[in-house]
Amino acid sequence: MEEISVITAVHHPLRRRIYDYLLLYGTSQVTAIARALDSQVGSVSHHLRMLERAGIVERAEDPTGDRRTSWWALARRGLSWSVEDFADPPADALLAREAQRQGIRMQIERLQRWHRRRGDPAVAAYDASNTETTAWASPDELRDLSDRVVALIREWQSSIDLGDGQQRMPVFFFAHAFPTEP
Repeated sequence: MEEISVITAVHHPLRRRIYDYLLLYGTSQVTAIARALDSQVGSVSHHLRMLERAGIVERAEDPTGDRRTSWWALARRGLSWSVEDFADPPADALLAREAQRQGIRMQIERLQRWHRRRGDPAVAAYDASNTETTAWASPDELRDLSDRVVALIREWQSSIDLGDGQQRMPVFFFAHAFPTEP
């Protein structure tokens, strides 16, 4: 189970963007992160330290040996958690629900941005997927489904050869599985 400090740390809007940037680009200099995210270096440095305290990022060696700049890398890839993990104490449950709401808002906003860009020639070759289904499952079977999806995504990520010369864009995948009614 994740610590509530990890969940709340990564679900701040700028910290989530920093986390995603490091997922995509790997070890990076703080000024490069700030420039890419159109943010102030001081603000990005502050949020990197917050992520560091939560164990999400870590300081990295400066590959140039200069040591005058701050370099950062992910300390872990991916988070998997449920609001139900934080039923007690009530303060943690409140924080977990707010982190969940923030995460869902971010997911929907990204999906809406994609739909607004669909006519853009830069993304025209990408056909966004939409996968959904309804089935019967016990709580254990639903956890098993989640574990399998995460394993499949990680296997797929590791199978991509970023050095093969193909042009790529960042893609975002999200899925929710939950009890429902027809």
